[in-house]
Amino acid sequence: MDDVTTDGQGTNPVPPAKSVMRPGVVRVVGRVAPRQGYQRPNGSAGQWAGRPVDAGFNGVVDDRVIPDAGVPTEYVEGFLDVTPDGHGYLRPKMIPSSKDVYISASQVRRFSLRPGDVVGGQAREPKENERYWGLLKVEKVNGVTPEEAATRPEFDSMTAVFPDEQIGLETEPEPLSTRIIDLIAPIGKGQRGLIVAQPKAGKTWLMREIAEGVTKNHPKMKLMAVLIGERPEEVTEITRNLKGEVAASHFDEPPLEQVRIAELALERAKRQAEMGHDVFVLLDSITRLARAYNLIGGQSGRMLSGGFSAEAIYPAKKAFGAARNIEGGGSLTIIGTCLVDTGSRMDDLIYEEFKGTGNMELHLDRKLADRRVYPAFNLLVSGTRGEEKLLGKRLDKVMQLRRMLDLLGEDERTELLIAKMKKTKNNDEFLDSLTKAG
Repeated sequence: MDDVTTDGQGTNPVPPAKSVMRPGVVRVVGRVAPRQGYQRPNGSAGQWAGRPVDAGFNGVVDDRVIPDAGVPTEYVEGFLDVTPDGHGYLRPKMIPSSKDVYISASQVRRFSLRPGDVVGGQAREPKENERYWGLLKVEKVNGVTPEEAATRPEFDSMTAVFPDEQIGLETEPEPLSTRIIDLIAPIGKGQRGLIVAQPKAGKTWLMREIAEGVTKNHPKMKLMAVLIGERPEEVTEITRNLKGEVAASHFDEPPLEQVRIAELALERAKRQAEMGHDVFVLLDSITRLARAYNLIGGQSGRMLSGGFSAEAIYPAKKAFGAARNIEGGGSLTIIGTCLVDTGSRMDDLIYEEFKGTGNMELHLDRKLADRRVYPAFNLLVSGTRGEEKLLGKRLDKVMQLRRMLDLLGEDERTELLIAKMKKTKNNDEFLDSLTKAG
């Protein structure tokens, strides 16, 4: 029987190229080399006869394609997106494109690859009836060898603990938004936070300032923005200014595409946390993500108020629930935005479903924004659960600040705080001024 192998996409028979050999490897065509301790099933000899086998076979099938002599190859790298059939594609920018690289299901299984891995290796050009380049050899997985990557733990099996280390966002005397967040609603590593905002309350601008604070104060932290159903000009602006990874879908793209991009981005964040990194994700917005899940899920199952399917809540909660502080090292922080008072009953329902899932909430007030008060924070209802684990020595002074704010009226509370903070260079100086005033 002739020796027949298949190409990297498992579709086309490729005639053997006996002149091409890997250094130090002898290819035997004909009978399969016997393996120590292996008993062949009766009648299987004919089935496997003619399969090429490397001498010194070690029990692991090398299904990577051996290119013909003279076939050009190129080093490629991309984010792994695994299909339901088991094979995958390396996507350079997390979104499907003509530059994607095909990776076989057997390679995914052999190297224990997971969605969101950054995989690098040699690839060949597509043949006449193929659409994509084909990966020939896996050389790197998340910057390490495939053997090292195979020993990492599973994200879902890692122990989650309360956030106990604050992510300080304060930079200069300005912006005041990040200074106030550090005191009123501190963010810790592994925080699961909600920014609850009405339209035109300054949500997008606030997200940018948070990203700048993370970049300046925590350069080793992996920063990522996941934008769902966003305006194209906003995507361009954030992509140009954010010093991190950006995964974005536009509002005119199909809901299924919006969901796929968001899921791949969050899987990428999990893979980094598995490697022991601290990851900070800005998710804008949870509301649009839940809407997309609702649209692709159809009208099956129990329907809630506003035409929302009860089944669509679960995958959105699962995405948001990935945030955690991992015992022993690594964390995944997710700060997501939630839209309210949009005139849609569905949006209000989504917020009600997510209200108890986060451990930090920051509310923006449209009335303050209309009066040109920025940041337009509703200080009375904003806060962080377990803030005592994050504030440290500042805790007593922050409690004093809250008591002072509670004595003020709703309309003057935020404006007075902003006016006082503008007179100081940093938060420590501001807190000391409260003690002197008392």
